[in-house]
Amino acid sequence: MTTATDLGLQTGKWVIDPIHSNVEFSVRHMMVSKVRGRFNDFSGEVEVDEDVTKSKVNATINVASIDTRDENRDGHLKSADFFDVENYPTITFTSTEIVPDGSDYIIKGDLTIKSTTKAVELKAEFNGAGPDPYGGVRSGISATTKISRKEFGLTWNAMLETGGAVVGDEVTIHLEVELTKA
Repeated sequence: MTTATDLGLQTGKWVIDPIHSNVEFSVRHMMVSKVRGRFNDFSGEVEVDEDVTKSKVNATINVASIDTRDENRDGHLKSADFFDVENYPTITFTSTEIVPDGSDYIIKGDLTIKSTTKAVELKAEFNGAGPDPYGGVRSGISATTKISRKEFGLTWNAMLETGGAVVGDEVTIHLEVELTKA
């Protein structure tokens, strides 16, 4: 069993530093490339237990902060065709289990988008922990997962003349999270 002490982590509450963290995604576009985007407003915390597998993760994303570098596309993504921000302003994640996977971890949890909650698994890499130059303590995690957007009610699409879809179903989510000890 890997302990918080083994990882150089202090037990207790850690909060996401949104200035030094990224919540990014990519999805196939027009069958020829991928569009990348990010959410700019998010928060979360990790409650670290000495037994790291008993730690808890909670995070919330403000969907209106979506940014794909195209205001028209962002407006469409916020509309009822996709995220329906007026009725579903947040995306949430709550961990249910953390499982060692070699030197990495699988963070299992419930992801809620719109009114749909599904179990997901994030492949997570612990990047280290230590003091910062301002008297605080920081740690870092990189994590990825893939989801089906259609399973979360994000079903809008248009067909191309060639038979393919404008927007792919599989969405890759990539997280770079820096945490500060609360």
